[in-house]
Amino acid sequence: MTALLDIRGLTAHYGDFQALFGIDLALEAGETLVIIGANGAGKTTLMRAITGIARVSGGQIALDAARIDRLAAPDILRAGIAMVPEGRRLFPSLSVEENLRIGAHARRGNGAWTLERIFALFPVLRERRAHPGTALSGGQQQMVAIGRALMSNPRVLLCDELSLGLAPVVIKEIYAAFPAIRDSGTSLIVVEQDIGQALRVADRVHCMMEGRITLSGRPAELSREAIHDAYFGVKHA
Repeated sequence: MTALLDIRGLTAHYGDFQALFGIDLALEAGETLVIIGANGAGKTTLMRAITGIARVSGGQIALDAARIDRLAAPDILRAGIAMVPEGRRLFPSLSVEENLRIGAHARRGNGAWTLERIFALFPVLRERRAHPGTALSGGQQQMVAIGRALMSNPRVLLCDELSLGLAPVVIKEIYAAFPAIRDSGTSLIVVEQDIGQALRVADRVHCMMEGRITLSGRPAELSREAIHDAYFGVKHA
């Protein structure tokens, strides 16, 4: 069976610096795939390459067996891949509702996600719909960023460092939305530094270090020692 998102031999450069080295990765429909790794491991570069923001220098990316690695970022969004970027990046001059509605500009037909559905997923946003997006707490801003991406009705949702800087109770609330997102027909790739959180939500985990995947498997198959070694590059004698 063909994967929903299929990445083979992916390389990426920033000038003369090579950031990704032959990444192979497949996301199945209905799956949550989590990518872990320390700062500088290449996780965000991989997300940016998938969305067309970072230039791919080798390999290929296919969505539903159609090559997308040569498309511009807006065309990849319209094809069905949306990203929740690290740092949320809301428009400070717009209200919560306006930030959400902007996400619908690349809407793929009449999919599951509407403004009312986002408000049902994150009820606090309905209460704050007229507030400036950047006047909210960090967790609420993250909810807006997720809702904005969902408004395009993506097949694949990329989430880059959702939990960064947030309190554990807020992180739990955000991740509690994942089952509803998956039930809508959206598959997820989540970049996460918190290993414990990653193992709780993942169907499969990939660990990255220095632009390479160093470990892959289902959470039940991976020992804490193996994950630690892959994360930090530990080599045993």
